[in-house]
Amino acid sequence: MFAVTLWVKICGLTTDEGIAAAVAAGADAVGFVFAPSKRQVTAQRAAELARSVPSHVTRVAVMQHPAQALLDEVWAIFRPDVLQTDAEDLESLIVPADLAVMPVLRAGRVRSGSLPQRFLFEGPVSGAGEAADWNAAAELARQSQLVLAGGLNPANVADAVRRVRPFGVDVSSGVEREPGIKDAAKIAQFIRAARSSTPAPLSE
Repeated sequence: MFAVTLWVKICGLTTDEGIAAAVAAGADAVGFVFAPSKRQVTAQRAAELARSVPSHVTRVAVMQHPAQALLDEVWAIFRPDVLQTDAEDLESLIVPADLAVMPVLRAGRVRSGSLPQRFLFEGPVSGAGEAADWNAAAELARQSQLVLAGGLNPANVADAVRRVRPFGVDVSSGVEREPGIKDAAKIAQFIRAARSSTPAPLSE
């Protein structure tokens, strides 16, 4: 399955300049990190940053093994469109009915059985800049809407799209000039490279 127009998320945004750059470059979604990270923001800060995000751009709350209290606080103050967290987290969290979810499945830990309709696939550690298993991702992308993350940057995203044929791609550290600070030129280059690539033919 391959999106006619590749879905692109710029994650780990911490500044108004980063938000503006992502929107101007044509990102479909922006991510705000609430897990321990150099890119971590508070619910209040995310709400402030999101004020300039147009309604057609999806606002994603990115978590990992969150307590229910954190989810409740982020929902009350920030009101994201989507919750992104590890699939196993969703088994114990009480997620508001109006909040969509994008489960995170990690290389080497994908459970057997049916896949979510849309999910994010990455390596063992989030935000580390490590590439996911593209071969495994390609197999999963044939079955559902896979958003590829992990180790992507302007130089390799076109190759990743050709090989994996994902529904979308997600980038954070690959478009930064320093940890937590996005680079507008890299964001534009990343999105341009991702959407200009041609997926490789599916093997028989």
